[in-house]
Amino acid sequence: MNPPPFLRLRSLAFAAALLSMASGVARGGEDLTFEFRRQSETAPGSGRYQSLVQSGTWAASRTALIVYDMWDDHYCRNAARRVAEMAPRMNEVLRAARARGALIIHCPSGCMDRYEGTPQRELAKQAPPVETAVPLESWCHLDEGREPPLPVKIEQPCDDTGELREQVRFYSRQIEALEIAEGDAVTDSAEAFYLMRQRGIENVILLGVHTNMCVLDRPFGIRQLVRQGLNVTLMRDMTDSMYNPAEEPFVSHFEGNDLVIAHIERHWCPTATSADLLGDGVVFRFRQDTRPPHRGARIEEATK
Repeated sequence: MNPPPFLRLRSLAFAAALLSMASGVARGGEDLTFEFRRQSETAPGSGRYQSLVQSGTWAASRTALIVYDMWDDHYCRNAARRVAEMAPRMNEVLRAARARGALIIHCPSGCMDRYEGTPQRELAKQAPPVETAVPLESWCHLDEGREPPLPVKIEQPCDDTGELREQVRFYSRQIEALEIAEGDAVTDSAEAFYLMRQRGIENVILLGVHTNMCVLDRPFGIRQLVRQGLNVTLMRDMTDSMYNPAEEPFVSHFEGNDLVIAHIERHWCPTATSADLLGDGVVFRFRQDTRPPHRGARIEEATK
């Protein structure tokens, strides 16, 4: 069934934006192909959204993958468990991207002392600072001119079990299941941006935790990178939010995570999955997430 004319026009507009975002198409080297998903309001002010999916190709040599805070532990036990569950699949993604020529940047915040003196840490430190038309920010807070408040509260630990731990540092390094290989970089600062500029990176894939905190806010997070004009996508099955179902909007942890992902798709950037990069048809799901899979609509009119 064909959509109404106004919806078709909006779909075409989003398709054009997505195709523009995918402009890092190869100038030598291997390609990475994704199904970029975004959400479009069906009519201005309606508050109703539809998922739009568009295929796009990025040159691996002009693409970086940034891994956020995949620590070896966390004050929230369930958050730490989900990181450990997700890490083996994430390592497959990093290996595949690395083998095709993409840059891997590991960002386990607060752990730089653990990596001092390693080639990966030195690689990030040697990138020269650059001036930007839009000033770099050390922490990118909610942008009220672009987005509404986030859809979940984050005042309590992330649906923890048993006696709550004190909210202090329990981590000491990135989880060992993620390989830090030759040619990778390690940083937790704007060095990540400087290194990408030095390498001519145009496209960035974001993985790790937590979606509604560091992945959005850090100096190498979604808000910053979008403002700097990079092509950005969140790997939505390789991330997790900090959300407790005992808080608003009182939904399951996994539905809360989906609400945060939808917020990003509506206001910041598209998302993709590990299945796109690995080509195996497998979209990662946490074992406790027993909900039926989500299916987004394709933009048929825009791809003809």
